[in-house]
Amino acid sequence: METTSDRNSYGFRQQRSCADALAQCFLALRTGAAQWILEGDIKSCFDKISHSWLLDHVPMDKTVLRKWLDSGYMEKSVFHATTEGTPQGGIASPALANYALNGLEELLRKLYPKKKALKSLGGRYACVNFIRYADDFVITGRTKELLEEIKPLVEGFLHERGLELSPVKTVITHVTTGFDFLGQNVRRYPSGKLHIKPSRKNIQSFLEDIRGTIRAGLGRTAADLIFVLNRKIRGWTNYHRHAISGRIFSKVDSAIFTSLWQWARRKHPTKSRGWIQQKYWGHHRGWNWTFFGVWKKANGEPSVIWLQHARRTPIRRHIKVRCEANPYDPVWKEYFVKRRAFRSGREVYFTDPATPEAPRILNRLRVSS
Repeated sequence: METTSDRNSYGFRQQRSCADALAQCFLALRTGAAQWILEGDIKSCFDKISHSWLLDHVPMDKTVLRKWLDSGYMEKSVFHATTEGTPQGGIASPALANYALNGLEELLRKLYPKKKALKSLGGRYACVNFIRYADDFVITGRTKELLEEIKPLVEGFLHERGLELSPVKTVITHVTTGFDFLGQNVRRYPSGKLHIKPSRKNIQSFLEDIRGTIRAGLGRTAADLIFVLNRKIRGWTNYHRHAISGRIFSKVDSAIFTSLWQWARRKHPTKSRGWIQQKYWGHHRGWNWTFFGVWKKANGEPSVIWLQHARRTPIRRHIKVRCEANPYDPVWKEYFVKRRAFRSGREVYFTDPATPEAPRILNRLRVSS
């Protein structure tokens, strides 16, 4: 499939990620020539893919593929037959979805070549770029009218495969208005610079999850709560560390601090503010007011674990994977080895160990016990 995939398809493919798709968005929109974006969303993509199209076009044993597609599924002890679509979560579903959607970028390149000026645009380039991740995609263009002309072509392409665009989520947007793609917001600001930041919806969803975890953890110790929160914070910040996220990370830290302070006040309603501060917040690696907890290792010795600050995550530019790179081709082996080495150089954030503050906290606990 790697040899037949669209150049700018990044979902469900080895050595490709959301960061690559967003980096391609930046490359396509940074010059300012492409002013309009068609935000595409396929309605119930995995549930509606045509079985007959897959059987005619997927290069594999047809008998095995037909049995897999028609196998059905069980839900609450009830059998459901499958006459269309592929089971979401199935091991082959991502590959089949990519097979069904591959070819759209090639179609657009043939109709709107990059280096061919169009008379309808006054002798200017169309600036048509296609970026897809799974069933979400964006198409850039110089004018709104051009994208309105492209939209029926996309609908026809999908109709052959039993698919259709979502009328609600498929819209044409100007780059100065901005659009959300893969949890991040892409927008050109009045200064003329194109910025990619975590989207407001994504931030709110993350903070709602964090607040729900903290509220549900009233009966937990601080250490147990930190173990859960650190995994969530680390995962979210690592996803967004390639965007312009510094200020947003600081705001997220403030929101998490507020929730943790409320958690501590509810846990100790009769204690003073100073007592709560001394019990749960300390100085860690140059940062004041760092939430901490104490847990016991396997050998019974106490250890301090610190909450990870989102703003400690360094912003690091992502180097987009080359479109033609194939991880299964030995020719590209050295390229991917160097790429993995570069990516593994990032700092790993987590807990405790020996910091100047940890012994003081542990000694204080030993005295009080």
